[in-house]
Amino acid sequence: MTEPPHAGAADRTLGDGEPWTVLRTILWSADYLTGKGVEHGRLDAEHLLAHALGTSRLQLYLQFDRPLDAVELAAYKPLLLRRARREPLQYVTGRAAFRELELEVDPRVLIPRPETEVLVDVVLEWVRGRAALEALDLGTGSGCIALALLVEGPFDRAVATDWSAEALAVAAGNAAAAGVLGRLELRHGPLWEALAPGERFDVLVSNPPYVAQAEVATLEPEVRDWEPTGALFAGPSGLELLEALATGAGERLRPGGLLALEVGLGQAEAVAGLVREAGDFAPPAIRRDLAGRPRIVTARKG
Repeated sequence: MTEPPHAGAADRTLGDGEPWTVLRTILWSADYLTGKGVEHGRLDAEHLLAHALGTSRLQLYLQFDRPLDAVELAAYKPLLLRRARREPLQYVTGRAAFRELELEVDPRVLIPRPETEVLVDVVLEWVRGRAALEALDLGTGSGCIALALLVEGPFDRAVATDWSAEALAVAAGNAAAAGVLGRLELRHGPLWEALAPGERFDVLVSNPPYVAQAEVATLEPEVRDWEPTGALFAGPSGLELLEALATGAGERLRPGGLLALEVGLGQAEAVAGLVREAGDFAPPAIRRDLAGRPRIVTARKG
């Protein structure tokens, strides 16, 4: 078999007489995706089939022997072909899990990463025991950071900005689904331009673009060919926006407020140095992600 299972194959059998059951479809699809360079072919096949059938992966395991009908195969095949073209799984399904949230995502926004969940963890650790806080999320994208802080933390209000009006539309939909739209203010503009003069916050958090232009060839096709370039690339060094954040954050934080930044691999020490040079903060700290890599820089405003 060299082509994905199709609707017309519902009543046909594989070469050994087996029908297109849930399990056989998953196993065939896993090999097919792996042959296309997809790293987790089996896992992605399960997610795609569960999405096509409107069920969960657990339910798939409970019905491995059930043959798929023509309608089910017709719904599944386009999803499989999209993933085989290296379109990210989250864009194919239109959904991404982030902490307690289920977010809408598409090529207008960056797909939330586990590193960003750690960034939220660091902020929530710092605000524990506090109340009635206000947060600023610069470059919000899907809204994942601001929404997680509003859902899980003691924040009365958050302002989330983005240079992309399309990204803000996605964030608005996610905020409505999370039930926090009334506490989230979405603003259009790069960096500080969406803020009013003298406006200050208790927490300033950002996962800005930090990939250097020279690194484009090193990225996986799912990232390079599908995710929005404006959310990935910062400039020649990758530090351009991080430097602007370190330099300007002091003016946007209340005394004792927290600056929390996600940074790229190998950038943490440089960004910590930029924060020290800004002169507005206590000595910065570097936190590691789930893989033990330095990825989060935090500092408290003096």
